Amino acid sequence: MSPTALLGADEVAQHNTRESCWVVIEGCVYDVTEFLDRHPGGAGIILRYGGKDATQEYNPIHPPGTIEKELPQHKHLGRIDPSTIQAATASSTNAPDQVDVIPIESCINLNDIEIAAKRVLPRRAWAYFSSAAEDLHSLRYNLDDWSRVLFRPRILKDVKRVNMQRTILGFESNLPFFIAPAAMARLGHPDGELCLVRGSARYNIPYCSSNASSVSHEELSQCLRQEQQERQGGCLFFQLYARRTKEDTIEQLRRAKTLGFKALVITVDTPVVGIREDDDRNRMREAAENNEPYVPMWGPPPTEQSEDYVFRGAHSSSLNWDDLQWIKEEWANTGPISIKGILTAEDAKIACDMGLESIYLSNHGGRQLESSPSALRTLLEIRQVYPEVLSKCEVLLDGGVRRSRDILKALCLGARAVGLGRPFLYGLSAYGTEGVYKVIQMLSEELETSMRLLGVTSLDQLSSRFVNTRDLDTSIALDVADFNLARAKL
Repeated sequence: MSPTALLGADEVAQHNTRESCWVVIEGCVYDVTEFLDRHPGGAGIILRYGGKDATQEYNPIHPPGTIEKELPQHKHLGRIDPSTIQAATASSTNAPDQVDVIPIESCINLNDIEIAAKRVLPRRAWAYFSSAAEDLHSLRYNLDDWSRVLFRPRILKDVKRVNMQRTILGFESNLPFFIAPAAMARLGHPDGELCLVRGSARYNIPYCSSNASSVSHEELSQCLRQEQQERQGGCLFFQLYARRTKEDTIEQLRRAKTLGFKALVITVDTPVVGIREDDDRNRMREAAENNEPYVPMWGPPPTEQSEDYVFRGAHSSSLNWDDLQWIKEEWANTGPISIKGILTAEDAKIACDMGLESIYLSNHGGRQLESSPSALRTLLEIRQVYPEVLSKCEVLLDGGVRRSRDILKALCLGARAVGLGRPFLYGLSAYGTEGVYKVIQMLSEELETSMRLLGVTSLDQLSSRFVNTRDLDTSIALDVADFNLARAKL
């Protein structure tokens, strides 16, 4: 079929099954049948729009040109005949309720920013940004564990001048935190991840862009260059989700190198996508409100499953330690590499022994394996079992950070820097770029005050002597003798 062909809406509507699935985006008709099980977001969302116009669902979460790049030319079937389209009533489920916006000047901490975002976000966007796995235990660990570490402040120190600078993966940052990878920011604001780039540039902190950014990496790189014409600040790190094929993964790496990304963050905790029930409930509600059948996100499995099919598999489900070697070789001397998703002392030790410059402790915002520990607990476990890792590898972490005191506690225990994801999504959702600025300003002001009250003037002065971890230590029930100094792959 010619890409210039004119197709009737009735003909398109017939192709709404796993065996033949067409979708319409911006008036163009695409055959996505063979793409269903390769779609990182699962087959279900595509099947919901099988035979229909998916433009409103597609545009907020995909950079322009994504489908054209993913599908071969012969899957571009043509354009839909406008005269055959019946006017559709737009669903209200993806539109925010009419509410009073909280003035940004009324927000004095990150919890206020979250409340402001919840007021204005569409239900679907709020469900995606805030959801976590199953019963939310890991999410609660992330938020609650920080309060179980107490400070031991020192008094009568000259704290008139405070230095908050920190080197993060080779970048001289003005602050000891960075913008962590978080996807689909355009669900919250039309500028999406561009707001995060602007915040990175203005305040000179790193931004690790999501592999699933709703703004193309080309646009992010261009935006940073434009911002740096006015102020020499900010940098971009590249988050890598390994694709199902080595060739596709290498293509991503080469594109990131060409675009000037300064460090590589390999996310390794997603062989499959976690069970995020709030997302599922929201889809059920939308289907009921639109009088449509509910199709699970991952859809029914194909009738003839190939050897490559993995239920809930969005990326590579076979990535292993050996693969890190060719990824390192491909990235070469482009910049430091950090491996994101480490939650045990054993894996931290293996990564360190492999010569990786950095490890990134994270349970993916509580969105992957339910009952996984917080990054803070993992940091304490490493300190108990393999403390040498902390001096050999740059340790990053994220999860549940809502106050600068959380950042200080992590640094006291050996972390190099701390990432925040959701707070920045909430900031841009409520106030756009100004919301991102506000998040950084509040954290910076809190950090400066907390350092003075703790009795330090430089982050290099921080150590475990400034914290009491006894309450959390009791939950790290590990005997060093139970751990062989394992260099074998566990």
